[in-house]
Amino acid sequence: MGEKRIRTHKRSSPEKRAARKNGIFRMVTAIIAISFEIFLITNLFTRLNAEAEWINMVTRALALVLVIFIYNEDRNAAFKIPWIILIMVLPVFGIIMYLLIGLNAHTYQMKKRYRQIDERLYPMLEGNDDLKELVSDTDPAAGAVCNYLHDQAHFPVYVNSQVRYFGDTTEALSSLLSDLRSAENFIFMEYFAIDDKEAWKQIEEILVEKVKEGVEVRVFYDDLGSIGFINTAFSKKLNSLGIKCRVFNPFFPGLNRFLNNRDHRKITVIDGRIAHTGGYNLADEYFNIERPYRAWKDCGIRITGQAVDSMTVIFLENWNATKKNFEKDQIYDRFLVAKKEEEGKGFVVPFADSPMDELEVGEDVYITMLSKANSYAYIMTPYLIITDELKCALSLAAMRGVDVRIITPGIPDKKVVYSITRSFYHDLCKRGVRIYEWRPGFMHGKMMVCDDSYCFCGTINFDYRSFYHHFENGVFFGYCDAVIDAKEDFLMTAAEGEEVTLDYRAGRKGLLKLPQMLLRLFAELL
Repeated sequence: MGEKRIRTHKRSSPEKRAARKNGIFRMVTAIIAISFEIFLITNLFTRLNAEAEWINMVTRALALVLVIFIYNEDRNAAFKIPWIILIMVLPVFGIIMYLLIGLNAHTYQMKKRYRQIDERLYPMLEGNDDLKELVSDTDPAAGAVCNYLHDQAHFPVYVNSQVRYFGDTTEALSSLLSDLRSAENFIFMEYFAIDDKEAWKQIEEILVEKVKEGVEVRVFYDDLGSIGFINTAFSKKLNSLGIKCRVFNPFFPGLNRFLNNRDHRKITVIDGRIAHTGGYNLADEYFNIERPYRAWKDCGIRITGQAVDSMTVIFLENWNATKKNFEKDQIYDRFLVAKKEEEGKGFVVPFADSPMDELEVGEDVYITMLSKANSYAYIMTPYLIITDELKCALSLAAMRGVDVRIITPGIPDKKVVYSITRSFYHDLCKRGVRIYEWRPGFMHGKMMVCDDSYCFCGTINFDYRSFYHHFENGVFFGYCDAVIDAKEDFLMTAAEGEEVTLDYRAGRKGLLKLPQMLLRLFAELL
């Protein structure tokens, strides 16, 4: 059956091939235009510096001021060092790049817009301090994460919801399709990437039927994430079918720092009763219908009960941010209708991470989980491009006796990123972290499970883009069957891979090459 589906997609229609080609052409054109714009500005100011000594002196003085300013910013050192080195080595180019990209007014405008949206939406979530304290009394380690998510990120703790874990995306897609068919009131879908092929066609067919039944259907996708799959005609087609469709942060020529902030979230909410999230987008390769990297490994979860309200609010945040003003229908609480799950076990905390605030929620959750783990911490991530803080947390956990294991891909989707990922192996392995590469193909899951007690699953990679640039989401949950399911999935996935710990603990593989050193230095800017 699977082989037949793969052969079918090798004969894609001319329209689909044209859409993919048009999307890639648009992306390449935009990149060329942006690069040409940077080149012209840099060339102009380089000539001015060469012609007039006073301009050269002003440039050097400005470079010094910027370096001092960047050094004293309240930001991670991983952000500061690349900018400081770039400005010191190439003053003209560095200053221009920082002023155009690092200090763009559009970002501040977007921060203001998100603040206004969040002030309207997040107070609708009903927090309960007693539930937070209940988790803390039961398990102080899990309670530490819940306290952070509740007190700092403002995401409530729920104890009357259920979580189902998927280690197989085919099973996840089947569950998603079944749940979509049950919709009676509304369907919200927000994804980084959508490909107008087999998996999406199955979804779209259901969505069209639901529109005819009077169900409100909204689809939301990131422009850059989908640009290699579809073109602008896709959103027009959905709207013509009665599906409300919006595109997040359209990719176009021009220097705009917000262009770097992508919507990496993956969310489906159905009637406020059911929510799905995880690492997989709505494209055939994620469900092994197509196999560009041999096999694809991913994971996700399904939530029912009152915790779905948080997923609904997370969707409405970015949906509204695409418009300068709130949509006319501002009665958002009509979507917050989740019911108590009578047989819910454990606790559930759905949460979001945004580059528009002052918190690095995803990284903070990972670090707190590692710092509180006692027995083991098992991690899946497709990319391992980490800050010093996270590297320290991983190392310290391993050195105090926690069994820390990480699974990364055996086959890369991006060779440069894969090289940077491997450059971190030696530092971690020599401190006791065990690393596996999943040899069957590309491992795209984002999951951490600790001590048979609590787990994270969502969209957040162990890399700079997820921690600092992207809009992300995830779910922290514990003391339910899904935690053990996640652990068993990790062990099965590790068994299919190859442990590379000894190779990178010492010897030639542990030595960094000059290209890797340079790539790690500027990884935050990639």
